[in-house]
Amino acid sequence: MPELSEGYASLVLAGIEEFLSGAGYMYLATSHHHQEKKIVEDTSLLWERGVEGIIAVDTPISLVPQWLQMISISGHERIPGATNVILNHDTAANLALRHLADLGHREIAVIKGQSFSSDSEVRFQAILSAAAKLGLSIPARRVAQLEGDSPSPETGFTAARKLLEGGASFTALFSFNDISAMGAMRAFLDAGLRVPLDISVIGFDDVLGAAYHTPSLTTIRQPLRKMGMIAAETLLKRLGAEPEESPEFIEVEPDLVVRESTGPAPVG
Repeated sequence: MPELSEGYASLVLAGIEEFLSGAGYMYLATSHHHQEKKIVEDTSLLWERGVEGIIAVDTPISLVPQWLQMISISGHERIPGATNVILNHDTAANLALRHLADLGHREIAVIKGQSFSSDSEVRFQAILSAAAKLGLSIPARRVAQLEGDSPSPETGFTAARKLLEGGASFTALFSFNDISAMGAMRAFLDAGLRVPLDISVIGFDDVLGAAYHTPSLTTIRQPLRKMGMIAAETLLKRLGAEPEESPEFIEVEPDLVVRESTGPAPVG
């Protein structure tokens, strides 16, 4: 996985650990910090340690060695020999944007994920498609992208400030993940804007701290723990005495969790 951090990675790993422990397996975890060379080196290192299979979390793997069983979480490429456990991003985008539209928001800003994240472009294209179906426009001036590989809210804080400094008018923000949404809310607060009275904010993932933030964060719940368990279960089936074939993609469904950070669009 990219890094062992609070949020996405920790919840996925918790699901993997729960299933493997229950089945009598242990695991080794490595972090590559988005370095292609380290991805290759870590794969070889794990093989040398005697692993029977690999679960790649938000990690680009273009070629699976024939001797290695692999499951990819949040992978979107068709790779011979690998199974991808993915979220239904079309449903996720529709849930978020319809919620904002029902609250009267027509000018919606978006914070995209970092370019190296497996979900960034897929999620953004789903957002544009859902917006078009709802009659909403998301022009480039209302789009910012997370930069840097820090897993802290600072990336969202910086992206939100760029949106504000760019002068684009918006009453709601759909952020790439909960951590960046929390950083964005801080940027709005520093600018004298109130969430949700002036700007509504919706995140993505439903990390453990989302419900306890002030205000609590409306978000798209990605069943990360479940995705980790599915990946582990699928891998063990493929490693069994009578290996089972698994599909190229296993898709899971998101949910909308409405909390305090979204409200009616301001009037005037």
